[in-house]
Amino acid sequence: QVQLVESGGGLVQAGGSLRLSCAASGRTFSSYAMGWFRQAPGKERELLAAISWSGRNTYYADSVKGRFTISRDNAKNTVHLQMNSLKPEDPAVYYCAADATNYYSDYVEISLGRYDYWGQGTQVTVSS
Repeated sequence: QVQLVESGGGLVQAGGSLRLSCAASGRTFSSYAMGWFRQAPGKERELLAAISWSGRNTYYADSVKGRFTISRDNAKNTVHLQMNSLKPEDPAVYYCAADATNYYSDYVEISLGRYDYWGQGTQVTVSS
């Protein structure tokens, strides 16, 4: 079992930056691929970025490519999402999630339904 807690959300001006963190409990965290998702009001939850257990492989949605960077520190059981050049369309609740199926695999899951554990989310608001 893995528990995930996101932090780092808040209010930022358009063009600004935020760094989200996801702290995981459970000794198996380092073996799982991780993803960051977001869900805006009235919209479906979407995958933004994902990283394999080793950090060797990553995936980015086109909407955030070049602006967001996912990273992980397995020694500290954390995953980060560095968000730069935030836009008015970025506000949402941001979630981290763990893919427990592809453990110790450099396969990066991009299907939302394949993620097994989810955090409660952190709100990101962008002012124009």
